[in-house]
Amino acid sequence: MTPDEVKARIESGIPGAVARVTDTTGGGDHFAATVVAPAFQGKGPVDRHRLVYAALGAAITGAGAPIHALALVTQTPDENQRQPGVAP
Repeated sequence: MTPDEVKARIESGIPGAVARVTDTTGGGDHFAATVVAPAFQGKGPVDRHRLVYAALGAAITGAGAPIHALALVTQTPDENQRQPGVAP
């Protein structure tokens, strides 16, 4: 799986989301992602991560899933504006 494929799944699965994804090991199975989405408003970290996992579906949760590790930073657009340099 490529970072672009992970990005596309997240952005298509969460309305209004913008994601920045990197392959942390070069092996196509360990990623880091910063996801900024209005859908995170009013949600805690666990619920935000659940939204990302749901967007990735079987790519992260299924048997033999190609994604083995995913480090996440999840923010609302307002949170992202207060933390310069984190924007995707």
